Amino acid sequence: MYYFAYGSNLNKKQMRERCPDSKPVFRATLPNYKLIFTGWSRQWHGGVASIKAFRDERVIGAIYEISDADLRKLDKHEGYPAEYNRLPVRVFNEDGDAVEATTYIRARPTEETRPSPEYLAVLQQGYRDWGVL
Repeated sequence: MYYFAYGSNLNKKQMRERCPDSKPVFRATLPNYKLIFTGWSRQWHGGVASIKAFRDERVIGAIYEISDADLRKLDKHEGYPAEYNRLPVRVFNEDGDAVEATTYIRARPTEETRPSPEYLAVLQQGYRDWGVL
């Protein structure tokens, strides 16, 4: 199964720790969504990433191949289904080919919240891991 990561799970080190069997596959883009920071994380002391449908925007992320066991670990970490819901998405690789994947989106709309510098550093490392920065 393909998982589309767009937040802190872009960070390859973090994904290895959370889902040791996951395999990074390729960079991908999710059209008609934008990246937002919302809610409040006690772990990160600030807002955390989610996505929101938004015409003509795009979210740059990455595809990991994950097992059913990895999906259960992600479900637990993401607080599925109370905090985040799973969302089937169609993303595009760098050649423009469409790929079906699953991702997570906030279960309930909440106010956008500033992320902590520590959380942003994890995201930035993830973007560097995938050659975006």
